[in-house]
Amino acid sequence: MAAAMRSLLADPDRYLQSFRLFLERSTEHQCMQEFVERQLPDVIASIGNGKSTINVLSVGGGAGEMDVQILSKIRARYPGATINNEVIEPSADQIAKYKERVAQASNLENIKFTWHKETAYEYESRMNAEKKSKKWDFIHMIQMLYYVKDVPATIRYFHSLLESQAKLLIILVSGKSGWETLWKKYGTAFPLEDLCSYVSSADLPRMLDSAGLKYQLYELPSRMDITSCFIEGDKDGELLLDFLTETLDFAKTAPPELKRQLMEELRKPGCSENRDGKVFFNNNLGVIVIEP
Repeated sequence: MAAAMRSLLADPDRYLQSFRLFLERSTEHQCMQEFVERQLPDVIASIGNGKSTINVLSVGGGAGEMDVQILSKIRARYPGATINNEVIEPSADQIAKYKERVAQASNLENIKFTWHKETAYEYESRMNAEKKSKKWDFIHMIQMLYYVKDVPATIRYFHSLLESQAKLLIILVSGKSGWETLWKKYGTAFPLEDLCSYVSSADLPRMLDSAGLKYQLYELPSRMDITSCFIEGDKDGELLLDFLTETLDFAKTAPPELKRQLMEELRKPGCSENRDGKVFFNNNLGVIVIEP
């Protein structure tokens, strides 16, 4: 029966459905927006000093929700500069949504957009083949390090592209989140594909310290309402379970004992908080800002 478990990534439509529901039920974007409002101005305070053009690289930009907010902060800090924003994103669907968002935004004057439909690794390979190494004033990688083969090598490569006053911003799940608990206990039982790895903010300091890099860490509190996961046959609950386990139709294909243990785990303090009859999953994020 366990052989029937398949990775959620095997069905891109269902993955996208579950991802959208995750954004709807969680404070993922709200907590990032708060960071952009409160802490980002300090992070970008000197990236464009004395420059007429500021080069920004978005690695795994998705549909651009966070990118557009980051860019408006950079534009506000350096009103006279032209911003050259390049986006690396492997999904054509996400790029199309990003372009729509840019077309509808009203505060993006002086920003030039270029999209590359490729993965971070493909970008690196192309740059190496073309013997190019363009330097950047700000690089950000938001919730994308799970999809690279070699996390330390990817960080090292993009860090090597930083200008002298630049910053590399990484956002991923916190080492103090429910994700970390789930992955540690049940990661080996999920049908994880090659193109996805379990990495959290707890894994990065070791990598960065061994590379001798200077960085700052921030913790962003976030949560997700997973109450529907405990309602047998609830369609949204099943979608969220798929997202939590990266498994296609987890509720229907997981061995009964694994399902029982996981559902029990999801209610425990290591994963979630029970409040007012609802179950809120700990979706905390970690932000790492790396110096040149």
